[in-house]
Parts: sequence; structure tokens; C-alpha cells
Amino acid sequence: MAEDLPPQDVVIVGGGVNGAGIARDAAGRGLRVLLAERGDLGGATSSASSKLIHGGLRYLEHMAFRLVREALAERDVLLRSAPHIVWPLEFVLPVSPDGRPAWMLRLGLLLYDNLAWSPRGRGTSLPRSRAIDLLAPPYSGFLRPDRARGFSYADCWVDDARLVVLCAVDADARGATILPRTEMVSADRVDGGWRVRLRGQDGALRDVATRAVVNAAGPWAGEVLAGRLRANASAAMRLVKGSHVVVPRLHPGAHAFILQNDDGRIVFVIPYERDFTLIGTTDTPFDGDPARVAIDEAEIAYLCRAASLHAARPVLPGDVAWSYSGVRPLHDDGSQSASAVSRDYVLELVGGPGASPLLSIFGGKITTFRRLAEHAMEILAPSLPGLRPAWTGGATLPGGDVPSGDFDGFAGELQRAHRDIPAAHVHAIARRHGTRALAFLRAAGLGRHFGAGLYEAEVDFLRREEWACSAEDVLWRRTKAGLHLSAEARDAVADWMGR
Repeated sequence: MAEDLPPQDVVIVGGGVNGAGIARDAAGRGLRVLLAERGDLGGATSSASSKLIHGGLRYLEHMAFRLVREALAERDVLLRSAPHIVWPLEFVLPVSPDGRPAWMLRLGLLLYDNLAWSPRGRGTSLPRSRAIDLLAPPYSGFLRPDRARGFSYADCWVDDARLVVLCAVDADARGATILPRTEMVSADRVDGGWRVRLRGQDGALRDVATRAVVNAAGPWAGEVLAGRLRANASAAMRLVKGSHVVVPRLHPGAHAFILQNDDGRIVFVIPYERDFTLIGTTDTPFDGDPARVAIDEAEIAYLCRAASLHAARPVLPGDVAWSYSGVRPLHDDGSQSASAVSRDYVLELVGGPGASPLLSIFGGKITTFRRLAEHAMEILAPSLPGLRPAWTGGATLPGGDVPSGDFDGFAGELQRAHRDIPAAHVHAIARRHGTRALAFLRAAGLGRHFGAGLYEAEVDFLRREEWACSAEDVLWRRTKAGLHLSAEARDAVADWMGR
């Protein structure tokens, strides 16, 4: 017999960035919120992104001006709200003989700059684009000599998996119930609302009554909608696979490259985890099980070749140290190629006040998750009387309340206060946790050092405060220590987590 949970205003199915963002927004408006995620928080698409908070320069070619403007506005909101996990990144765009001409690139960048300035006169804090000499430091060394001209512009980097977890942490702090490794197995309409059945990792069943359901299941949204919610949607979804490779560091500078491939697509080459370079992404149609998505040899070859078209030294498949893949659940706009499908989102409501409201999410990109959550609340508001006003636009994410938003100053003070710990380790901990790092850095010792700056005290904190249950949760999502640790050290973390 199933146990009854306390009644809720909203039950959210899916713990990716959209589900966690909606849970945070709704809990902060005074709603009773429960989020159920079948796996780990951010365990699928939301931790397999290109790790960018950006307007989407290439979307300008598809005339997606509204999407780019909204994304650029959100870029600055997120930069202010989470300076520990979101930070500015310079992008270098070379002019290549067989790519888009220099005048076209310059025109696109000028438009990108102008879209970053709001009509109310409030501008971005990031620098405008400019022409640069790619044979001069700090840009020289990586590119072929015939890539001498180019442009520089700014966007932002994000630790995508930590963004998801911190949204969930904030929702939890505001009263939401966060249930990772909990599957929604069925839902029935009852008295203008829903009765949802959940199954935990231990197999135990629990029922919860709720006024509204949000289907934020990402690539599984169609399956959840038709199979478990027994509902239909007019919006169609298109699954697109995106893969990335990680290779040893290709260039010493802190800047990234955005490279034009000879098929008309672009590929990012981004500094990653101090010692590595991230190359991505692919865009290929996908029709398998999203839980089993993995990079294939053709994608590895594609990404290495795309980088090698511009690099002074070739990037070879044998250089790949790690790879990851995700399935993007895009709204099908009828585009012929996977790379041209819009990254905009569609929210579809079935039912309404007194009629079992069900909101399904199709599409979207990590940059606009906060605005998507606000939009979701606007749609559900008639079914949830008494909803408080929107609030996340001026709020910080957990750990983001560093003095004056100056992360470097905060990290420097933390390093000076903990001289017994290598400065690089303290800096990495500060990056992951911001001011929340004080919760375990002030404890009586950090305990065992597994390597790569990962200490027992942090692992215990991740398990206690951030729902980490396995070594994979710790090593590849909440931190990226798995890239730096030996197999023996990774096994030691697994043994410690299994105790």
C-alpha cells in the first residue's frame, strides 16, 4: 500500500535545469512544491551542454532576434546571481578563407553587441566585440598562420550541473520537497487536480495530491505525457544528439575559440578544468533511448577534424581523454537540419482553473531556464491563486552572495585564510561552492584528500547537502575531479561513498 505524502500545489516531473528552475521559482512564490527526478539531478541533458551562458551568435543567421535578445539579457542576470559558477569568457572568431567573409562576421557581432543593450538603456557589463590580430599574444600559437585575422567578443561560461543542483538547493531552502531517484509511475485526474504516484529507489510507493503537474522530463517529456499522464500535446518534439570531447590543453590562453567548419556549422574550443580543452558540439538526429546516449567514432572524428581545420597541429581521436553526450529535447519547428532547429521553448497547458492543469515543456536552452520558469508561473497563475510576484531576477543562487559580486576577491581572501591548503584547491572549492564553501572549510580539518583538491569534508557535504549518492554524482557532475584522478583514486571515492 502506498504512503500518502502531504498535498502540494505543484508536482514537477524532471530534475534538469528547467524542472529545478521552476521548483525554485515556485517555492519562492509561496507554493507547496515537490520535484521528482528519476535519476540524479541534472543527470542527463542538463549536465551534457557546452557549458555556455550565451546569446547564441549563430542564431542570428536564423533571424531568431527575440531569442538572442532574451538570452543576452538572461546572461547578465545569471552573471550577477551566480558569480562563482558563471563567469565571463572571451571568444575568438577567426576569419577563414572558406568560411563566412569578414564583413558578415563583423556585421553579426555588431548586431550581437546592440541586442545586448536593453531598450531601457541598461547595458551589459561585458565588453563589446573588436577586431584582433591572431598572430599576436595571447592569441598566437594555436591557429594556423593563415588565420591571422579575427574578432573577439564576450559571452559566459557556466558549470551546468552545479547550476541545476544549486537551483534545487535554493528550492529546498524555500520549502520545496526535492526527491532525486524517484520515478513518477502514474497520475490520475481527481477533483480538478491530480493524484500522482511515485516510486523511490527502494521500490516504495508514495502518493501525493497536487493542484497542478509540470512535465519537465526533457527528452522523456513525450513519453511521460502520453504514457503516464495519458494526455496529448499539439507541440511536437525533436530529439537531437549533442556530443563533446575533452583533450589535453590545446592553448595556454584563457580565451575560447569559435571555429567555422566547412559544413557551415560552428565548433567551440574552450579551456576546461585547467589542464584540458573542451571541443563541441555535434548536432545529429536521435531516435534511441536517451538514457543510453553515447558518442560514436564518427562524432569524435568530426570534432577532431573541425578543430584541425584551423589548428597549427592536428587534433587526433587518440588525444581524447573523455567525452560526453546528451539528447536535446527541441521543439520541432520543421527545420530540415538538426543544427537549424530552434533553441526556443514552447510551454503547453492542458486544463486550467478547476480542470487538472498540466503544463508540458518542449525545447529551451540552459541560458534561458530562469525566464522559462517565470513564464511557466505566469501560465499557471490562474490555477494557483495567491501566487506571489516574480522574484528570481534580482536574487542570488546559493553561494553567489560574494561581496560586491567580486569572485576573485572572495577566492583570494579564502586562500589567505587557509594557507594550509594548496591555493589551487581552495580556488576550485570556491568556484564550486562560493560562500557555501565556508560550511566545510571552517570545519575541524578537511579529512582525507582523494586527490585533485577533492577532500572528504567536501564529499560529505555533497552527500549531506546536495543529494549525491554515488561516486559518479561526485566525480563527474558536482565536481569534475574524475578528469584529474587516477582510476585508483576514483575507486577510493566509490568505496567511501559506498560505506
